[in-house]
Amino acid sequence: MRKLSYGMNLTLDGYIAAPGDDIGWGGTPSDELFQFWSDQLQATDVSLYGRKLWQTMSSYWPTGDRQPHATPAQTEFARRWRDMSKVVFSSTIATVDWNTRLVTGDAVAEITRLKAEDGGPMAIGGATLAGAAMRAGLIDEYVLATAPVLVGGGTPFFTALDSWVNLHLAETRTFPDGVILTRYETRR
Repeated sequence: MRKLSYGMNLTLDGYIAAPGDDIGWGGTPSDELFQFWSDQLQATDVSLYGRKLWQTMSSYWPTGDRQPHATPAQTEFARRWRDMSKVVFSSTIATVDWNTRLVTGDAVAEITRLKAEDGGPMAIGGATLAGAAMRAGLIDEYVLATAPVLVGGGTPFFTALDSWVNLHLAETRTFPDGVILTRYETRR
């Protein structure tokens, strides 16, 4: 069975976006944090996206390696992102590109099916999609890169749950600019 990880940058008060879907609070990540996420991408077999995060990622990364000020790490990330298998869950968009498959039906059923397949690790992104997977008990690992900023509201990293989820702290790491990485594994 494949492992499913949910990881994103978030604020100290637990939001992945401030009101109005503003992600400007994150600024430019340090080279070390960017490399961490790039390494995570390299270790992922399939990325699962909700519509909003897909639109954010696909608006930049298909040509991220051709941007005038792209660093070597950004060039590597863009190539990895374009080449990897991706699944987008949405009932409001009609087409996807860049080695991506669109699923318009039941996201939880499809994620359950994908987890049962042979293959490498999967990553899920987007609060709404991840929230559905959380409530269904499908997430095996949570990776939080917590920035030292409070935004007071917006899109939360975690969703409301019907029952507790017990976790085991697997890793902590400090990055420049005060970002703290914590990685938790779900106790089953």
